[in-house]
Amino acid sequence: MIKLYRNDADITSIEAAESVDINKMEKIVFECIDSFGKSGCIQDDVLEMLPQYGYGVTARFKGLENKGMIVRCDTTKVAKSGRRQRYMMSKRYYDLEDITEEEKQQGSLGV
Repeated sequence: MIKLYRNDADITSIEAAESVDINKMEKIVFECIDSFGKSGCIQDDVLEMLPQYGYGVTARFKGLENKGMIVRCDTTKVAKSGRRQRYMMSKRYYDLEDITEEEKQQGSLGV
């Protein structure tokens, strides 16, 4: 089982973490990222499309990346916070042969 809380977490945080269905959340987040197709998306885009889940979706990016389901591209975009966020895209779109190397690095067409 994957541990979803810190060693010093209080009992309410532990209970909340244990109630999360990781597979369900990863599926939801993956489908959202995948829906952007070849254009990719940044974290803010995912949060905008899934507001009912709050920042719980952002914890799924690393797991999806480790499973090889998404790719984080080198290109960034300024987010609402003023900080830069990396583009992400579904691996199936990243691997398409009709995407040029430049587009793969950008993570987004027209950026």
